[in-house]
Amino acid sequence: MDARSRIEELVKILNEANNLYYVLDNPKLTDQEYDKYLRELINLEAKYPEYVQEDSPTKRVGGEALEKFTKVTHQIPMLSLSNVFNEEEIKDFNERIEKEGIKPEYVCEYKIDGLSISLKYAKGKFVQGVTRGDGLTGEDVTENVKTIKSIPLTLTENVDVEVRGEVFMHKKTLTKLNEERQKENLPVLANVRNVAAGSLRQLDPKIAAQRDLDAFIYYLMEPEKFGITKHSEALAYLKKLGFKTNPASKLVGIRKYGQISEVGHGL
Repeated sequence: MDARSRIEELVKILNEANNLYYVLDNPKLTDQEYDKYLRELINLEAKYPEYVQEDSPTKRVGGEALEKFTKVTHQIPMLSLSNVFNEEEIKDFNERIEKEGIKPEYVCEYKIDGLSISLKYAKGKFVQGVTRGDGLTGEDVTENVKTIKSIPLTLTENVDVEVRGEVFMHKKTLTKLNEERQKENLPVLANVRNVAAGSLRQLDPKIAAQRDLDAFIYYLMEPEKFGITKHSEALAYLKKLGFKTNPASKLVGIRKYGQISEVGHGL
């Protein structure tokens, strides 16, 4: 097998392994096998840089530091969600919808405290990651997004698509990070939300790569382009494309008198 073909094969093996490990929680390769393939890929790419692929897992270790982030205007604003604080407000919201002649169903999932992100793909290849910013204008953090292993660099379908989700840090990751900082006599970091936001906005992608960030994708932009009319269908399609979605999701309806009832299992 020539070098180009072997590089393509290794990229496929390692990207599939990343998806199984970080997205599906079903690893097939041992750490030793993964490291062996990754070392072989790194060596081949060093010898044949002309064959390096854009979705190579070696891109996840972090590129060169930036001087500053580029501002990007969202084609569709990233609006914040309205809150409800009690059961009565949920009932009122549902009644307003039913007065329009609609019998709604809802997708319920835990709110993740992190940093909103918008991801763009062209022909199935990741091309840009942008923060929410003020909702109208965000910052291009593409190189940092590439370091998040649960975000695919290549989708399962060659589609042009924009999706949105939440980048976050697990509590156990923050605990480990703070233990390391204490050993170096550095101040501990307060909470996972601030650390996740700060990590994604590091000008040096290598620092972001060390923070072990994760992401759930929850929103498909312009779903009608894909023949999708329900949010539950959009989540299923996102999973099909290779995105990690929140596993604690359920499809529910609201019965008379405001009782919430499950109408579907976890999505």
